[in-house]
Amino acid sequence: MELLSTNRIAMFAGSREEEARLMVKQIFQERQHHFNADHECQSKWTRVELRPKIVDLVFNIMMKMVAGKRYNGNGIVDEEARQFQSIMREISELLGSSTINDFLPFLQRIDFQGVERRMIRVKEKMDSFFQSLVDDHRKIKIESGENNNIETSMSFVDVILSLQDSNPQAYDDETIKGLMLAMLLAGTDTAVITIEWAMSLLLNHANTMQKAWLEINGNVGNDRLVNESDYSKLNFLQSVINETFRLFPGVPVILPRESSDDCTLSGFDIKKGTILLINAWSIHREEKQWEDATSFIPERFGKDGAEGSNKLLMFGGGRRICPGGLLARRVVCLGLGSLIQSFEWERIGADAIDLTEEPGLSMCKLHPLLALCKPRQPMIHILNKL
Repeated sequence: MELLSTNRIAMFAGSREEEARLMVKQIFQERQHHFNADHECQSKWTRVELRPKIVDLVFNIMMKMVAGKRYNGNGIVDEEARQFQSIMREISELLGSSTINDFLPFLQRIDFQGVERRMIRVKEKMDSFFQSLVDDHRKIKIESGENNNIETSMSFVDVILSLQDSNPQAYDDETIKGLMLAMLLAGTDTAVITIEWAMSLLLNHANTMQKAWLEINGNVGNDRLVNESDYSKLNFLQSVINETFRLFPGVPVILPRESSDDCTLSGFDIKKGTILLINAWSIHREEKQWEDATSFIPERFGKDGAEGSNKLLMFGGGRRICPGGLLARRVVCLGLGSLIQSFEWERIGADAIDLTEEPGLSMCKLHPLLALCKPRQPMIHILNKL
């Protein structure tokens, strides 16, 4: 998919790095405000709920890439953000729901639990929201004429609208809206969930957190914030991310596949029309595949951070592998690296962070992560300039 190609993703690196800076700046300035700009505050711990910060980071990254907007602030844009987040939450709930009709096909004409009615309602809301975005971009494109082209455009909607000019049948508005939904659904949840799980695991393993910071400090230093060009040098950070993916895959059960014909798989006869579910969570914790499978051991991925990573199914596999995997990894690495580089982190109290999972299609933490943080002393001069 050209929109998720390496070159296209690289075009938006600066935008992603800017959002990471804004997240770090927000955490730092909220601390300053909490302590009333007390000069001694830099050595004091303050309590932070991380999930809202991570959600804002990833949500704004995806919306800037897709539609050229960042949903943060007051007024109409903030109202659009609330409307969109409400739609996405409802879509996520519906994707993770099951009905009796799934198991008793002869009842498919009867909407016992009202799921189909909810799907129709949310589709109408979603369609209206995305159509307004497409119309806004089309209007801007027409008004700006030749100055708005595929090379200078900074959003996926603009890119697809340019393609629509040359091939209107392949890129009609319905296709554009479908691509937008796929990008936002696939790109937001996995990155948010993974960063929160990674921070939770690191808080329970302080030595691993320190090791990750030492790697960042050694390769990036303290004269600037980490950026995407550093990614290839941060092998241990990649190992932390892989181990987080292994223990807590964002989508624990890969989206179902339906057999298009009778076939045999691993000795099992599968009839045409059979729905097959792949339990990535269980496979990732299989003792035959992973030594000490339930423990958090990033070192298992070797010095390059990739050894054995081909056994992971966090983005599916084969022809239907998630095309947004590369983008998700970049966002996770940037977000997690920025948090580790800029701040020291501690648990609130002596008890380990609760790692209970929330039931559903996505494997969120049941309890949002709360932690203590303070700026790392070598980074204060950079944080003050943000």
